[in-house]
Amino acid sequence: MNASVAIQTLPKAANDEELISIVDEVIAYIKSTGLNYYVGPFETAIEGDYDQLMDIVKECQHIAIRAGAPSVAAYIKVSYRPEGDVLTIEKKVTKHHQ
Repeated sequence: MNASVAIQTLPKAANDEELISIVDEVIAYIKSTGLNYYVGPFETAIEGDYDQLMDIVKECQHIAIRAGAPSVAAYIKVSYRPEGDVLTIEKKVTKHHQ
């Protein structure tokens, strides 16, 4: 695992319920990838291969639009180590959620 990303997808929506519904579809897509992920209150972290993660980031925008958002913004954080492993979600947060 040479990369991890954190993505916050912010679709334009008429109200909070619509916003949550669209974001839920994005998260369902992330779950469907089979990669390790962690959903937080502001963003979702995903671990995997850099190129695969970049494709997922791109698809998250398409998912939000197909779910009904007229536009979408995203904030992305990337940790990439081409010659080794990055710190895992488990190493970063598990001790805080026991």
